Amino acid sequence: MHNAELDEAEFFEGLHASGARVLLIGRRALVALGLPVLTADYDLWLHIDDIEIVNGVAERLEHFPDVPSEEARRRGRYVLENGDRVDVIVAPSPTTQDGDVVRFEDVWGRRQHLAFGTGGAFVTLPAISDLIRTKRWSMRPRDLIEIDALEALEQSKVGRS
Repeated sequence: MHNAELDEAEFFEGLHASGARVLLIGRRALVALGLPVLTADYDLWLHIDDIEIVNGVAERLEHFPDVPSEEARRRGRYVLENGDRVDVIVAPSPTTQDGDVVRFEDVWGRRQHLAFGTGGAFVTLPAISDLIRTKRWSMRPRDLIEIDALEALEQSKVGRS
């Protein structure tokens, strides 16, 4: 295996075309929304039944899971890796630091699609309010800053409607 850089457009196009229930979260989601943050990895949250679909898309791009699917289901997370790192959460209902249970099914129902690149690919993200909730899973100092930025973005969208 050699280090293969992840082709973002092909990756997101493949995920969208696969029908997998997968959400881009973390800092890459903030970048997709136009917020000025830097990150080197990807964070996905997917439906626990769609691990094999997502792994198939990643494997076509030479990125491979660090554990078998059943182990990922037990852990609630795993990593796709080779040249780039993709952290994958498969827990159906993670809890925030302040006790809020964030259910994948609920967040999926409020998802948003954003055009990605120029080839007609889409990336699927949680609604901004749900993205804020995912940032509360860890509550690191940078998460608090990003929550403030997301809240300001949400308010600016409300003010324009």
